Amino acid sequence: MKIELNEITIREVAENYVDNAEQGVVGYGGKLNIRPKYQREFVYKEKERDAVIDTILKNFPLNVMYWVKNEDGTFEVLDGQQRIISFCQFVTNEFAFNVNGYLKAFGNLTNTEQEQILNYKLMIYFCEGNDKEKLDWFKIINIAGVKLTDQELRNAVYTGTWLTHAKSIFSKSNCAAYLLAKSYVNGSPIRQEILQTAVNWISGGNIEKYMSIHQQDPNANELWTYFKNVIEWVKLTFIVERKEMKGLDWGGLYDKFKGEMYDTAKLEQEIQALMTDDDVSNRKGIYTYVLTRNEKYLNIRAFSESQKRAAYEKQSGNCKKCGEKFELKGMEADHITPWSKGGKTNADNCQMLCADCNRRKGNV
Repeated sequence: MKIELNEITIREVAENYVDNAEQGVVGYGGKLNIRPKYQREFVYKEKERDAVIDTILKNFPLNVMYWVKNEDGTFEVLDGQQRIISFCQFVTNEFAFNVNGYLKAFGNLTNTEQEQILNYKLMIYFCEGNDKEKLDWFKIINIAGVKLTDQELRNAVYTGTWLTHAKSIFSKSNCAAYLLAKSYVNGSPIRQEILQTAVNWISGGNIEKYMSIHQQDPNANELWTYFKNVIEWVKLTFIVERKEMKGLDWGGLYDKFKGEMYDTAKLEQEIQALMTDDDVSNRKGIYTYVLTRNEKYLNIRAFSESQKRAAYEKQSGNCKKCGEKFELKGMEADHITPWSKGGKTNADNCQMLCADCNRRKGNV
């Protein structure tokens, strides 16, 4: 990785500054891509934005910034986007700042004050390297301020036609993917979290490998088709929408169970019963359970200490299976009638077994 330190003034960075919203932001005489299409939106709040201007007016140093130098002599902001947009918005009169007790836009400042800001020197590293070097470096410098998400870090490296198209579907406010799946996936489109979910699903967790392979694809149609298929399968399989459905690994479940045929009405009746079962501690796990039949996803309520003690005393300290005597701490509570067969987690259904007997019972 080649890294070169440069001093550049705000005047130079703000030259020909243009903000095309979700289509990107440019400056530095048109040579700097301040926010490429694959980057996140401006997320600084007023307090953070004003702190940047206050730092400049006091002539205190801003943290160093990092730009990637392209082969054609242009640049992309690797780190510093939020600070650059903050002072560029100010010098283009997009907001006012409290100066000595008065709100003033840049145009309301004296010539001396304006020149002080425009001549402020920024410390900027120009970086050149391959994709892996840039990603590793980006992770290192992403340690302060409003942190980038993992997917934003990846987007900064795997830019190309595939990513541009994918972002148009998964990363804009009220984008198609968000409108389709907002009840089933977590996260914000503009922080790239829905895009990350989609790529994670289709790649089986190998996000960077998938993005590297498809970086120069002409479009992201494969990803969009897969994502729509997953969500459509969820809607058809689980006919009643509930808040507990949001954020589950639907991609993994789709890959494993999409070929199964389900009686959806019967499935819904079972889900209703499980939702009202006091022994089910993890209601989000109900959907995975009815597909896998693995009770671990339900976190079945455990017997209380008082219930364990009562059963232990009733059994005079003897294991219900082998009849051997044990200390309470050497025994485990067990459902006499298994939960899966209607047994409840109550005192009448509690028995104490030694660890070996309980293990053997569980393996039957």
